[in-house]
Amino acid sequence: MPENRPSIVGLIPARAGSKRVSDKNIRPLADHPVIAYTIAAALQSEIFAAVIVSTDSPQYAEIARHYGAEVPFLRPAEFAGDFSPDIEWVEYTLERLRSTGRSYDCFSILRPTSPFRLPETIRRAWREFLAEEGVDSLRAVEKCRQHPGKMWVVRERRMLPLLPLGPAEQPWHSSQYQSLPEVYVQNASLEIARSRVVFEGRTIAGTVLMPFFTKGYEGFDVNNPYDWDLAEHLVREGMARLPVIPQAPHTP
Repeated sequence: MPENRPSIVGLIPARAGSKRVSDKNIRPLADHPVIAYTIAAALQSEIFAAVIVSTDSPQYAEIARHYGAEVPFLRPAEFAGDFSPDIEWVEYTLERLRSTGRSYDCFSILRPTSPFRLPETIRRAWREFLAEEGVDSLRAVEKCRQHPGKMWVVRERRMLPLLPLGPAEQPWHSSQYQSLPEVYVQNASLEIARSRVVFEGRTIAGTVLMPFFTKGYEGFDVNNPYDWDLAEHLVREGMARLPVIPQAPHTP
């Protein structure tokens, strides 16, 4: 890494308490637990000074280490609940690392449920982030399939448009999708931010965000049984590519 380039640490969150799909972060996809593909992509991108898994599970930690990630400490249970915000575990991790002399200018959050994010995806995001001046963070987005202009808030037996915008004679909820303004939704594949947004503002994004437009299945997220079936189909039919993993499959 060039000396004038900021340092960056890759953070992979993998708590063990998933409700929708039990143990989803280590559920097998093809020959490996799904977290292995994120670890492989992060390591092979060669942009990170360290790739660290944040988990509350000794079992997950063992699997992460098998595939080459660091797990220098376990995440406390109070930061691993169903409603724990990301800022808690990110702040805890960066502060613990800093207390041992490991400080990084930037961090990236790489969620294990995006197995089709490739090393080149991460490199492309990092290049775009470095090339943009004045931003606090970058976040992966894709064009939304269900436009919020056609969404409603229901109050008992009445509905109100979520976005009461557009001309009165042609409201968005009664317009063709193609005529509506482009709207993007974030996906779980990656985020990059300056570490100062955590230490100075206690946020993972700051206030000035730039988009990173994912392509194809880079932003595909496996979070429920249907997603898993589809991911397996995409792999089986060669429609989506997984990162190459050099290690033999982990065995308990």
